[in-house]
Amino acid sequence: MEVINTLGRRKTAVARVYMSKGKGDVTVNKRDYKEFFPVAVLQSKITQPFELTETVGQYDIKVNVSGGGVNGQVEAIRLGIARALVQVNEEYKPMLKEEGLMTRDPRMVERKKPGQPKARKKFQFSKR
Repeated sequence: MEVINTLGRRKTAVARVYMSKGKGDVTVNKRDYKEFFPVAVLQSKITQPFELTETVGQYDIKVNVSGGGVNGQVEAIRLGIARALVQVNEEYKPMLKEEGLMTRDPRMVERKKPGQPKARKKFQFSKR
C-alpha cells in the first residue's frame, strides 16, 4: 500500500493527512498527537474514525495542519483521516457517514460589516 493523501478542513483550519500501513503512529506537525493535543477529548476525536472502523493500530498517520484553533484543527484532521479510510475500503463509508465524520462542516465566521463593531453587533444608539 502506497501513501494515501487526503485533505480535511474546518473553519479556517486545513489538515493534509498522509496515511500508510504501519503500527498506529499519529504524528501532527512532526510531533506525537498526544503531545500536540494534550486534552483527552481532542485525542479521542482523532482516534474516533479508527475506533468506528475497527482499524486501531493498522495505519500510520502523518498530518500537516495549519490555521484555526485547536478544535478546528482536530476536526479537520478527523475529516482527513475518515476520507483516507474510505479510500482504503469503500465499505467504511456508511458507518463513518452515520456518525457525521464524512461531512465537511460548512460553518464559517461571519464577516465584519462596515459601520458596526462586529458582524451583527451595532454601536450603541443614542436618541438625543
